[in-house]
Amino acid sequence: MTSNADTRRRKLGGDADPSEDHNGVGGSFPGCNRVCADAVDGHNALQSSSFTPKHPQRKCSLDDEICDENPCKTTISAENEVEAQKLANNYKFGFRKWKSHVTERPFEDRSDVVKELYSELNVIKPISAGSLFTAGNIFYVFLFGWWISLVYVIVGLLMFLTVIGIPYAKLCWRLSCYFLWPFGKAIEKINLSVPTYSVMIFQDGYLEEEENGKNSPLLLPTPVGDPIEETTGSTQDDRYWCHVSTYVWLLVGYPFLALTHFIVCLISWLLVFTIPVAKMSATTLYSILFTPPEYIHISEATEVQEQEREVILCCYHAVNLYYYKYTVDGINVFAVNLLPLVIVSLVIGYVDQTNQFASSEFKFATAISSIIPLSYYIGMGIASISAQSNFAVGAVVNATFGSITELTFYITALLRGHRQKNTCLQEMVKAALTGTLLGCILFIPGICMIIGGIKHSEQRFNSRSAGVSSSLLFISIGGVFAPTLFSKAYGNLVCEDCTNSTGTNSTGSFTCRHCHYDLSENSFNLFHSHIEPLVYTVCVLLPVSYIIGLIFTLKTHSHIYDIQVGDGTAGHLGASVHWSRWRSLLILIVATALMSACADLTTEHIQPILSYSSISQYFIGVTILAMVPEIPEIVNGIQFALQNNISLSFEVGRCIAVQVCMIQIPLLVLFNVFYDVGFVLLFSDLHLWASIFSVLLVNYIFMDGKSDYFQGTALVGVYLILLAMYFFAPSPPGC
Repeated sequence: MTSNADTRRRKLGGDADPSEDHNGVGGSFPGCNRVCADAVDGHNALQSSSFTPKHPQRKCSLDDEICDENPCKTTISAENEVEAQKLANNYKFGFRKWKSHVTERPFEDRSDVVKELYSELNVIKPISAGSLFTAGNIFYVFLFGWWISLVYVIVGLLMFLTVIGIPYAKLCWRLSCYFLWPFGKAIEKINLSVPTYSVMIFQDGYLEEEENGKNSPLLLPTPVGDPIEETTGSTQDDRYWCHVSTYVWLLVGYPFLALTHFIVCLISWLLVFTIPVAKMSATTLYSILFTPPEYIHISEATEVQEQEREVILCCYHAVNLYYYKYTVDGINVFAVNLLPLVIVSLVIGYVDQTNQFASSEFKFATAISSIIPLSYYIGMGIASISAQSNFAVGAVVNATFGSITELTFYITALLRGHRQKNTCLQEMVKAALTGTLLGCILFIPGICMIIGGIKHSEQRFNSRSAGVSSSLLFISIGGVFAPTLFSKAYGNLVCEDCTNSTGTNSTGSFTCRHCHYDLSENSFNLFHSHIEPLVYTVCVLLPVSYIIGLIFTLKTHSHIYDIQVGDGTAGHLGASVHWSRWRSLLILIVATALMSACADLTTEHIQPILSYSSISQYFIGVTILAMVPEIPEIVNGIQFALQNNISLSFEVGRCIAVQVCMIQIPLLVLFNVFYDVGFVLLFSDLHLWASIFSVLLVNYIFMDGKSDYFQGTALVGVYLILLAMYFFAPSPPGC
């Protein structure tokens, strides 16, 4: 026992084995926060590193593995100062957890897999012919290859009929065979050269220059000077635009091929994993089809000699599964692809007011889906500003824009419900608030436990910090639901319509409808005299608690996070951010405006779904309206779990839940004070007990500081059970 304790204390003193724990925080000692985020080889893996205790005399108990004195410092290593600040913000209270990089990473330090994603398709690689027959390449033939080849055949026939365009017709024949199966073949540009001689002669006492013997006598002395070889590339390129066949090609053949490759480019880019096909089509569109046909040569890649010919295009694989990592200016390719959906939803939503071209259901689906990319852009903007600013600016940006996605929808729905005198939208807002809490408390940690547990048999996290966060969340939910509990304790249950099924007065069962709690007692208004002041008191205390947490983490105890830049080269220290602070702020403002428009369309076209749907309106609120805006956060949590940093996965959900309770709900109450939309902070029994039970369950599971896929299955299972309850629950009053 003593030897084991000594060994554990030696590890605590800075001799810890890096291979012992890789989850970033906590490790084997839940009371000691140890973080080393080492972003290398494109994996951005969070690995634990040795640290120096603040108090060397402190002791750790071997039985409960809890450090009983001050916590250890946390050392964060990153590629540059900006990334270090972003990583530190992930562990701070009140900050949104962001996985993606906010700075450009040195290309030479990326892994071979990532380098392959950004490489051009003009490199000859040693590869066997058998390795080209992959499922992805065969998929290309059935999806793209056959009809691209057919288009080239048709265009070749058209160019052949023009007679003058026969050289381009031959090019189309060759390219039709190439695009049917382009793998392992290279398209080269042949540089033809013609010797050009400059001859210096004397004539009438003057020195004149003649080229290639033009206008010169038959007998000339030996040319003065050496022959000069002039590459015909520039000359031929100039002559290319002087030929009639070129303009016939541009008018007859090129438009069809340009449209074909544009469609291929669009489809393959939207599919993401087929981006190599998009690159191949783009290169053909702006390079190959504008090159004189006599310059184009197609051969097997193994026969190409790079020193003699310029390779324009050489593709080996049509599908690469790692393209989910591909980014454009720091933005993930999926967020880039979903951005046009925002424009589509706004156009059909505000132009087609009478639903002639699109139904309300379709408009609702596009509007709610548009929130996903906008949430991503808002998250990227928040992370970029926070990583480049001090704690005050970062805290303000996180507190304001961190909840802007949900608040925009809630306020829009309340305003529309007030104008239409529709109490159903108010109930939908309450259902969405509860659904966000349930999803963040149960679903996000649960799905991260399952996916992370499949890759890592057991993951450890800091049970003490998790307990603090869970306790804070329990206090927050207790404050939010305190007025509801108060109304249950002092209100009277009243049913408006009760009928006796047996027809007798004393016996038989009664069927009651529209039951609710009456908050008035003997002409004394219980709500305005007691519950409403309680609501205002809670809505003041919750933001104050949030501010105290920010000050504690970011100011008074910020020394816990010892931010240290990794030992990279000098070039790595100069961080080149994707988005500057002003650009991030501009994107935040634009994304917020677009979010408001999409939220307005969502609330406008949700009413037909609520009216004609056989599904409970509660279910729509706690699922679609609550969880769709949180999809980027769910993806971040899963990525943290896959990197064995399950503690950050838990913090993703808790951060959102705390902001819902401490910021969003008080702001909704404040908005109702200045503009009465009828929002009352009283929830139904189903919302109340589902939320309280979820917090108790999470606190129980987080006690031991360990997680696996079984515990995650339990959380997701409970979440699905609660969703089933909402699915079969009767619709709220007014719906």
